[in-house]
Amino acid sequence: MADLALTELTALGAVATHRSFRAAAAELGLSPSSLSHMVASLERRLGVRLFNRTTRSVAVTEAGEQFLARIQPALREIAEAVETVNRFRDTPAGLLRLNSSEGGSARILPVVLDFMAACPEMRVDLVTEGRMIDIVAAGFDAGIRLAEAVPQDMVSVPLGIDEAMIVVGAPGYLEARGVPQAPADLFGHDCIRARLPSGTILRWEFERQGEEIRIDPPGRLTIGSPELSQQAALAGAGLAFVSGRTATADLESGRLRQVLADWTPPFPGLCLYYPRQRLPSAGLRAFIDHFQRARTRR
Repeated sequence: MADLALTELTALGAVATHRSFRAAAAELGLSPSSLSHMVASLERRLGVRLFNRTTRSVAVTEAGEQFLARIQPALREIAEAVETVNRFRDTPAGLLRLNSSEGGSARILPVVLDFMAACPEMRVDLVTEGRMIDIVAAGFDAGIRLAEAVPQDMVSVPLGIDEAMIVVGAPGYLEARGVPQAPADLFGHDCIRARLPSGTILRWEFERQGEEIRIDPPGRLTIGSPELSQQAALAGAGLAFVSGRTATADLESGRLRQVLADWTPPFPGLCLYYPRQRLPSAGLRAFIDHFQRARTRR
């Protein structure tokens, strides 16, 4: 049997981790077709199918499970050996995989671009995902989420910018329906309900002087995201619960007005987080340092 290349074995591990040729190809910097041909060639030389493929999914066969179970410890050892050498480099090199929400990706993108300019041998795969995932199982180096969503077993580095979810409405709507003075008043209003990427309805959370209130407000309109609910509020459809940051321009122009301001204080914003039990790679360590410097400049 012909020798198996390290790149081929690494490719197998990536496909098995992602259960997707497209996602694995993105991690490896290959096209999906090139990766598929590589795996197919390796399967022919081994004389056994390692993956069952359909147009929608990729599943590891029993033979593939056993083969990967034997080679993955060795691949990890090799990766750690390479990383040990990388620590002696003047500048880090390699791939950094980050998982974030859509809003988090937008906030962190300037930091990522600045990092890539400072470390030209680094590649970054910034994956945007609405749902929370296990970043270790999915093969990510780190995640970026709101502080309250970071798993407790992770090391967390705050970006240092507070966020706020606020209640807004168009001036015309408030003149016609009145201004709510307390969260309970919302039950007498049309509230625009927003659906999160997970499919759940966003609950409106309020806090004042230690009192916390969470409600699922009434409303005839349920919409696909808080951003869309802000657009509906601009059209006078009712009150919306939105990010204070995304509403800034509309508030400053007077197109929207904030209500219940004393019930919606700011809270800790985005954090970079990574596994506590794993020694950060040179690339991740460099990004953490860059992230912290960016925080101090804000």
